[in-house]
Amino acid sequence: MSVVTGTPAVVSVSISSTLNSFRALKRYARGLTLAEFKCKLELVVGSPASCMDLELYTPDDKFVMKLDSDEALLGSYPIDDGCRIHVIDKSGATIGEYENVSKVEKFEITDAEYDKRSDTARSFMKTSKLGPYNAEEMVKREADREQKLMEEKAQAEAISVGSRCEVRAAGQPNKRGTVMYVGLTEFKPGYWVGIKYDEPVGKHDGSVNGKQYFECQLKYGAFVKPRFVTVGDFPEVVDYGLDDEM
Repeated sequence: MSVVTGTPAVVSVSISSTLNSFRALKRYARGLTLAEFKCKLELVVGSPASCMDLELYTPDDKFVMKLDSDEALLGSYPIDDGCRIHVIDKSGATIGEYENVSKVEKFEITDAEYDKRSDTARSFMKTSKLGPYNAEEMVKREADREQKLMEEKAQAEAISVGSRCEVRAAGQPNKRGTVMYVGLTEFKPGYWVGIKYDEPVGKHDGSVNGKQYFECQLKYGAFVKPRFVTVGDFPEVVDYGLDDEM
């Protein structure tokens, strides 16, 4: 059988099967034989070509006919863009079998065995002295972290719980409140200052990840780094102009 003349050389169809819950939109050459077409479908539905029966449906899912001649060309059948070709699997596999990756045997290797291999990212990083395998760089990073922590500690020690303050962060309006907490936290490293704002411009009620660091109304509490906190005689703010915001 020959390809019907006057039609495009490629057709767009959706592929469904008895093995999968999804449909795949694909483009195929009309000049493929049905046997060649089935081989390509193996990569889409997972069923062996020798275990396939094919059915053709219209774009509105009405059955047209079976595609049952392996020697015939795909274009010899009345297949138009938007049609669906349904693959019926005869291998005995069950629906979803090729979608459940938990059943796939996984390659596993111990850390010691992986460390001995020369074709891994870890080996490359060791050879190139990158990341954690650059001793000099790691020492420098650790020193920088220690320096930053010491600077934060000094800034935090200058802030007392109960003090009035103003939080000044780039790109944000200044916010006034009362210092409720100063010190280390469990949610992030470094020193933090807990603020009870005068208005509901915060993020929580003084608790983070289930731990209560201080108490305030919901949306009045926030934690900020010490460098953003200025302590002083700041009168309580009556209105932040929130009525003008959405």
